[in-house]
Amino acid sequence: MPQVLDFADVVVRRNARNIVDHVTWTVSDDQRWVVLGPNGAGKTTILQLAATLIHPTSGAVTILDERLGRTDVFELRPRIGFASSAMAKRIPPEETVLDVVLTAAFSVLGRWNEDYETIDERRARRVLAEWKLEHLAERTFGTLSDGEQKRVQIARSVMTDPELLLLDEPAASLDLGAREELLGLLGGYAQAPTTPAMIMVTHHVEEVPVGFTHALLLRDGAIVAAGPIAETLTGENLTATFGVEIALSEDGGRFAARAAS
Repeated sequence: MPQVLDFADVVVRRNARNIVDHVTWTVSDDQRWVVLGPNGAGKTTILQLAATLIHPTSGAVTILDERLGRTDVFELRPRIGFASSAMAKRIPPEETVLDVVLTAAFSVLGRWNEDYETIDERRARRVLAEWKLEHLAERTFGTLSDGEQKRVQIARSVMTDPELLLLDEPAASLDLGAREELLGLLGGYAQAPTTPAMIMVTHHVEEVPVGFTHALLLRDGAIVAAGPIAETLTGENLTATFGVEIALSEDGGRFAARAAS
């Protein structure tokens, strides 16, 4: 299948330390990847590279057939959907939910003098409905619950029909009900045939939605294991990744982990 992301011996160095340490990794357009690892493993940095927000210190990053450093990232970014907690903090709290999603059409946060067409608003309202948010269209972003804000960010990230979707800890800080609602929506979206390639960062295997196909496990910036989820997401690999003996269980495509007794 066509590749949408290619890392070739990628290093990101900060303060004489490799945050990403010689990573070689490819993502095809029919794959949905979960990225797991402890704090400081390099997960968010990997996502920032894929989102064109930073450049590698060495090695090559190719996104949608465009190589970082040799392309206009401002033309490339609208082809990439990206949702993260850092982005949520930049969304004006007084912005309506509809406008938060609508402004993705111009890759801006906060509506100003952009000229939106009727088709843009129809698309935004359709996306809100798909993510069970249509009843919140006129609410302001700052009045939403954490779970609602997470779903609004994802709705915004898919507004432009991206060719690559990046999600940075979408279920973090959610209560059980909000987490399960979001994971159900993500699982349905991941299994749809028209869905783009997806990469989701999380700390917890319990947050891996049904329908994800591959896993990338990181420790100290380097790859511990990568490949199809059934072969890669194992107790042995999680033990090597987190440095604690882990027992892993799976039921109906959902995972649970605990320290081995």
